[in-house]
Amino acid sequence: MQRRTILTGTTFGVAGAALGLSAGASSGAAARRLIAIRGVTVIDAVGGSRRGCTVLIRGDRILDAGPAPRVPVPHDATVLDGAGKYLIPGLADMHTHAVGIDDTDPELYVVNGVTTTRQMSGSGPASTWQRQIVAGTRLGPQWSIGSRIIDGAPSLWDGLDVDGSVHVSVANPAQARSAVQQEHAAGAAFIKTYTRLSRESFLAVADESAKLGLPFLGHVPDFVALTDASDRGMRTVEHLFEVWYATSSEEDRLRRAVAAVPIGPGDYNGWFTKMHPYEYAAARSYDRRKAMRVFHRIARNGTFFTPTLVLHETNDMPEQIRRQDSRYRYFSADMIGYWDWALDNLYLPGRTQAAVTKSQELFQRRLELTADLAEAGVPLMTGTDLGTTYLMPGFSLHDELALLVRAGLKPIDALAAATLNPARYLGRYDQGVITRGAFADLVLLDAGPLHDIRNTTRIDSVFVRGSHIDPSRRRQMLADIEAAAERPKPATAVPVAFRGCPCHGTVRSGLPA
Repeated sequence: MQRRTILTGTTFGVAGAALGLSAGASSGAAARRLIAIRGVTVIDAVGGSRRGCTVLIRGDRILDAGPAPRVPVPHDATVLDGAGKYLIPGLADMHTHAVGIDDTDPELYVVNGVTTTRQMSGSGPASTWQRQIVAGTRLGPQWSIGSRIIDGAPSLWDGLDVDGSVHVSVANPAQARSAVQQEHAAGAAFIKTYTRLSRESFLAVADESAKLGLPFLGHVPDFVALTDASDRGMRTVEHLFEVWYATSSEEDRLRRAVAAVPIGPGDYNGWFTKMHPYEYAAARSYDRRKAMRVFHRIARNGTFFTPTLVLHETNDMPEQIRRQDSRYRYFSADMIGYWDWALDNLYLPGRTQAAVTKSQELFQRRLELTADLAEAGVPLMTGTDLGTTYLMPGFSLHDELALLVRAGLKPIDALAAATLNPARYLGRYDQGVITRGAFADLVLLDAGPLHDIRNTTRIDSVFVRGSHIDPSRRRQMLADIEAAAERPKPATAVPVAFRGCPCHGTVRSGLPA
């Protein structure tokens, strides 16, 4: 739930072709080329860690993977020495928003080993990138792109999303059903629900989505219980904001209070400010025994959770944001300037010591909540809420993995949240694992992530559906992205500062010159 900037009307930056990143991913030569990674330690969430393996890759598929004595290396293979290296499935960022300031998101994802992404609101930039990637003119992850946000009436987006490209407001069940039908016809991979949907409209969204065979997911609205949403088939719950009420010993009182809060059209700031005390009260009245009953029920329903801890850390503790980070060199001065401006003008003002202390406590409780979800068997997925201030394509996914381990997950379970669980959610059973016939979306590491999850950043090379980004090519891609970030932007940008990802809402404010 952060502030962000969107450039309306135009996507700026350098296209993949200009970076020298197009072609080759689906060329005939790449499809015929056989690669053997010999002597590597293979790690996935199904088989755990297996040392001394050979993995054969041709095109976008794994031909075989297993102990070296069982998997001979064909004479025509290009052999990569995997001794001392670790091979994991490609990673997934399951909560992103295309911002459109810089045009290098797809490349930044794949050089960081992120080969699958989920766009959480209909997006022009993401749709363009997806078409380029499918056409083979650009290298990037697989994209799953959702509907416009379906919110109640009044909506937190009213008056802010002036062209209706991001949200649709529905005042009753009939309008809710119509919105689902429209988004389905437009090709949305899923329906995104939002904060101010009435209970009746939410149930209509659930029913109509089921009729059309379309997953629905997103925010649990203020007027709907978490367990009810899960029982009705909600596929994933995004963020940890609405969880507290269902797990509070004071649930009934807090729900009545929340339902009575007056929220007007476009009043995200009012919503955020007025709801925060109730969220904090609910977190402090967390009843773990009640929570585990709720979480076991959700797990039985097959509802996934995307905690987005890196978002919550940024939102809860802006004082700890680093203004200097070596990774920032891959982003334009426009992007960095907005981040710094947002921190000074939107995050930090009015932060008393009491507020800082409460926020630190709340974030620690979010970590503990995440551990309880995992212990109860709720499938977790990694997501960053990319588009949020100071969050970065690809890089922040590794930060999310570290936070999951900090919350108490074992490294193998954190990896599952970034690999196996997203694949299962998407129904792609040939992804997220390293086995014969699986997709060759892979990351070769120089150090073991089960020893230290931060070793997922020690990337030697990446395989993206038949394209091998070897160390030399990866260095060149990063150098090209850095050079693109240094080039000035066109003066036609129309910046709009958003407090909140397109999940959450907006506050308009001019970006400083």
